[in-house]
Amino acid sequence: METFDLIVIGAGPGGYPAAIRAAQLGTKTAIVEREATGGTCLNWGCIPTKTLLASAALFGQIQRAGEFGITVRSAAADYAAMVGRKNRVVEKLRQGVEGLLKSNSIKSFAGTASFESRNQLTVTGVDGKTTRLEARNIIIATGSASVLPGFLPKHPRVVDSKAFLDEIKLPEALIVLGGGVIGCELACLAAQLGVKVTIVELLPDILTMLDNDVRKEARTAMEAMGIHILCGQPLANIKASDREVTGEVNGETIKAGLLLAAIGRRPVTDGLQLDKAGVRTSKAGYIEVDAFGQTAAAGIYAVGDVNGGPQLAHAATAQALVAVENALLKTRRAFDSLVPSCIFTTPEIGTAGLTEQQAHDAQRAVRTGKFSFAALGKALAAGEPHGFVKWIVDADTDRLLGAAAVGPHATELIAEAALAIKAELTAHEVARAVHAHPTLSESWMEAAHAVHGECIHAPAKRR
Repeated sequence: METFDLIVIGAGPGGYPAAIRAAQLGTKTAIVEREATGGTCLNWGCIPTKTLLASAALFGQIQRAGEFGITVRSAAADYAAMVGRKNRVVEKLRQGVEGLLKSNSIKSFAGTASFESRNQLTVTGVDGKTTRLEARNIIIATGSASVLPGFLPKHPRVVDSKAFLDEIKLPEALIVLGGGVIGCELACLAAQLGVKVTIVELLPDILTMLDNDVRKEARTAMEAMGIHILCGQPLANIKASDREVTGEVNGETIKAGLLLAAIGRRPVTDGLQLDKAGVRTSKAGYIEVDAFGQTAAAGIYAVGDVNGGPQLAHAATAQALVAVENALLKTRRAFDSLVPSCIFTTPEIGTAGLTEQQAHDAQRAVRTGKFSFAALGKALAAGEPHGFVKWIVDADTDRLLGAAAVGPHATELIAEAALAIKAELTAHEVARAVHAHPTLSESWMEAAHAVHGECIHAPAKRR
């Protein structure tokens, strides 16, 4: 049996940073991974989707080249080549992570980990051989996986997001079942490359975690791309054949070459035998942890998607660093509740802190300030005048509670907002901070001025 100070189960965005941080603290560290280093985010999630979206966005820009005085002839999208580039990016990053683990003297084990007791694990490799490991501290970072509900036919034309990213040819038409983040991102990817896309969402609207104004802006842009969005009714009578997938929504028949199921994810805990370690799970199967990441079992922590928190790679990484320091340094630092969120639809969306609706639900007196990209010089110069940024502000203290951006580079812009909220700044303080011109980021300054009706580049309100 090999003994370590800390063992990490899972080498995704929660697992490998945990292992590296533990090694930085001078501990003997091991990591166990049963699939690919980097986890879902690097191999079948964040990185591959954004790589393909970058190709699709460039193709979209080329199609609009005439607006910029540039003539482009015979531009065509080669999806197989795009997938090849995606695979090369993923492989390069995976090798980078493996190099980081090696440079930090972290011992890697390929296989499935299962608990024998609170401090002991068995790792079973693909060849069936087992290795026994022991550690005083163990961090579970096994992530989540796509859900394929039982009512869907089992057929090659019915896929989850992981299988979709392995396709080397896009269909002429695509049905996306689910109007959440993953469904909308992949719908935008396909639509930009000429696929006829239909999103079917059982809830009243897509992206329901967003404020109405943000959601409306995104939906309008997606529909302008040609995406057909059907909400409030289920997809019924689903059938798959070698030729197509069909279904019905409120009497309307939909046909496509592929159906992408994007209606949720489940925690990955199969094979862990958590009961042998005294680790408890919720009814939904997520590992229960306290504010510091510790499970019901002393010395065992859980980070990332598997603990039921924000299903975001950067949240998993942040939790991992906290959990390691709590385990090894006994710091008792809580997970950060302020986690910005980025949605890589077209247009992009970024949020941080409270939504306007959440602030109202919490009985907060709220003021908002918005600024449209249509009034911003840099956005017009770049040919991207759609969307806006918005501050949600406590009306009594002027403190920033939340922010949202929808439009060009919103996923980059949200970083400034998150930092301002974290620093407990007021709208007045952001408004008085000099922002460079012409930039997209000066929209935050303008929106902060708008909170108090002092925005220079917005029409004066009638008194």
